[in-house]
Amino acid sequence: MTPVVVVADLPSRGIEGIDQIFSTRESLQEEVSRLRQDLLLLQVKTEKMAALTAENNRLRDLLGSAAKLQDNVVVAELVGVDPDPEKQEVIIDKGSSDGVFIGQPLLDAQGLMGQVITTSRFNSRVLLISDPSHSVPVQVARSNLRLVAQGTGVNHRLDLIYVQNTADVRTGDLLISSGLGGKFPVGYPVGVVNKVQHKPGQPFAEVTAIPSALLDRSRHVLLVFTEDRLTNHQDTLRNGNGG
Repeated sequence: MTPVVVVADLPSRGIEGIDQIFSTRESLQEEVSRLRQDLLLLQVKTEKMAALTAENNRLRDLLGSAAKLQDNVVVAELVGVDPDPEKQEVIIDKGSSDGVFIGQPLLDAQGLMGQVITTSRFNSRVLLISDPSHSVPVQVARSNLRLVAQGTGVNHRLDLIYVQNTADVRTGDLLISSGLGGKFPVGYPVGVVNKVQHKPGQPFAEVTAIPSALLDRSRHVLLVFTEDRLTNHQDTLRNGNGG
């Protein structure tokens, strides 16, 4: 009777096998779906960690630059950008309550960014050095030649105006603030010369530079305080608290 029993039992075994196959397949599909979700979550966390690491490195660079400066500085954060393409202006999260004043220089970890043009209690508007209306007295670090760098309306280019054809300026020269005019302290990096074109028969050469500061990427910046401005601000705070 054994062969008969085995043959009779085949259909039920087959059905059980098929059920088991489908059950295993569904479990595998669920497992694959769960693993994909876990992978996506890990990718998001990895990207966030990379962003935080990059942000931490930028802050380290910024604080490292602050430590090298002889002036007193305050860290600020960019909170807005002027949408007008004709203007090169940004808004920072420090204002008159923090001692910010009109004309105050602004830097990032790489160099000079611009200067404050208006202030409110908690925010300030900054005109970038790339704005066409902005100019910075500079000097060539190598030769001490004094020049003027003017904004062009784009973040990656400054024009050096009225540069004589015989002037001692070369591609790769570092430009630093000269301090003339009293707008900016002496010695801050402004840009690097990337083009010197002499024009026969013309009194001036065409010279351009790339700004040292990351004008379109920096988020955390430094406000520079001279000693007298810092003292005045501290006196104001003490008088305010005393009142």
